[in-house]
Order: sequence, then C-alpha cells, then structure tokens
Amino acid sequence: MSIETIYVERAVRSHPRTRNITERFDSAVTIPIDRYGEVFNRSHQSFRLQKKSPALILAEKHDKLVLPAPAGYGIGESANYYFSHVLNCLYDCRYCFLQGMYRSAHYVVFVNYEEMQQAISDATDAHPGEDVAFFSGYDGDSLALDGITGFVDAFVPFAAETPRAILELRTKAATVRPLLRHDPPPNVVVAFSFTPEAASHALEHGVPPNRVRLDAMRHLASHGYRLGLRFDPLLYAADYQRHYRELFESVFSILDGSKLHSVSFGPFRTPRDYFRRMRRLYPEERLFAGLIEEDSMVSYPAEIEAEMRSFCEKELERFVPPAILFPCRL
Repeated sequence: MSIETIYVERAVRSHPRTRNITERFDSAVTIPIDRYGEVFNRSHQSFRLQKKSPALILAEKHDKLVLPAPAGYGIGESANYYFSHVLNCLYDCRYCFLQGMYRSAHYVVFVNYEEMQQAISDATDAHPGEDVAFFSGYDGDSLALDGITGFVDAFVPFAAETPRAILELRTKAATVRPLLRHDPPPNVVVAFSFTPEAASHALEHGVPPNRVRLDAMRHLASHGYRLGLRFDPLLYAADYQRHYRELFESVFSILDGSKLHSVSFGPFRTPRDYFRRMRRLYPEERLFAGLIEEDSMVSYPAEIEAEMRSFCEKELERFVPPAILFPCRL
C-alpha cells in the first residue's frame, strides 16, 4: 500500500505505534496537526476524489472508546458494544454507510490501543458473570488495514487475557497471516461478510473475490479460530433468490455450518442524511433506485425486506443450526 501523506496529532507523535507506522512510510510527507478533526471533518472535501489516494491520520481517541451497539445488533450475548480503532475502509463498497457518514475518505488510526483495551475491560467488569460482545468492524474493516495498524498483534493477545470479552473481528479481507501467528483464543470470532458474486463484483470495489475469502476462512478454521458469517446488507435484485441460493451453496460447500460460531443476516438500512450524500456521490448507481425513505431511514419497501429476510432465513436453516442464526433487526 502506498501512503503519500500522514497527518500526525502532536499529542501522539512520540507514541511507539506512531513511530512504527511513520518509519514504515518514511517517504511520506508528515504533517503535524492538533486534532484529527481539523483534517477529517473540514468542509468542502471530495470523498470520491480522496478515495483514489487517501492520506493516513494518526490520532488519539479521547472519549467514547467503547459504545453500546445498536438495538438488534448481536450474536447471542445480552450485552453488546462496539469500538473503533480505525475510521474508514480500504475497500470501496457502494452500499457502505461510511461514505455518507464521513466527509473525508482518509484513514484515521487511533493509536491508543491500551486505553481502548482498558475501556473493554471496564465494560466487561460492569457485567459480572456474563460474556460481553465487542464488535470492532463498525466504522471500518477490522483487518483490511492490519499491515498498518498492527491491530491483530495488539488485540488477540489482549483477548486471551480477557476471556469474558467476546471480540468480533469483522472483515472482507483475505490476508490472515497476522492471525495465524497467534494461538486462537476461544473468545475471538473472525467474521467474514459476503454478498452474492454478481453484487460483489459490481458493488464491492477492491474486495477480494468470495472464493479467496472462503479459502482464508478455511485456513483460519484449520488453525482453530472460531468463525462467523455475515450476510448483510441483503441486496435486492429481481432474481435475488437465485443469487443468494448460489451464494449459500458455495459457502457451505467449503465451510461446515455446524462448526461456525454464528451466522447473521440483515436488511439494507441507512440514515436518510447519509443516503442522500451517498446518492450525490454516485448518482448513476442503480443500487439506490429501489430504496425508499421512511421517517429518518432509507430501506427497501417493507414487503420486499420481509420477503428477502424470510427467504434467506429458510435457506440458511438448511446449513446451520437455528441456535447460531441471528437475524439483525435494526
């Protein structure tokens, strides 16, 4: 990966993680800043142009290091949280809400992992006697930028020492070598997101093909990692039944559904304001044509959403036990 510009908050310029990252990109121009928001949140930026050559921003996350997950978002635990060590993603998926939420396509890496880990420990301690789920792939892909972030090397050993914290590492990446360097803690779930092949090819720019990700999952399974599958958002097409049936059959021809940690699926939904920005970025995108605005959210019409959810649930029940199947009800 080529990084030409790195913005560094003055407060973290001497942080060991900052030094390690800037030394790896020693030809990049380094620009000191006070707070990442002065670059990331400034007005009149072009997300679409920046996506062609994003800069890197190294920063410190000061508050809200761990946040409650949205209602209906979970994989079986009663307490669910999310945390973000990165903002934005290596990939360019047309349906991703991040392009509507952020003004900038630059990558932000919060280098103060130890404070995030303390926040995870504190949140876990607030639920004595319970396992607590923490999702790391909410504001960006958990693993796609791991060559820069070193997230795996920091958080997999931490998870081994914090057994009641269930860490979900959600990703579309296929580079799993960092994970294979570690003995897999039972409380780490590596969850891979999939869409049908045709949708992935058309909408998930830069994402490794499904077969490559499935091969990565096979390697992780042989190493002992617990794996999850995430089929969201469900994307409508006139013949969606055929596409999703073929997707499920291809996935479960390689993976044993009974040995997975969890399988979830959920509808396409995004806040109205995010959607309007997404549509301005890509006015020609056919994906957006069948969506409707209702209240403050954008989704498919209720009857289509219900039909897709019902179809996919019945199809998935052919391959996985109901106990590990989690419809996402946002």
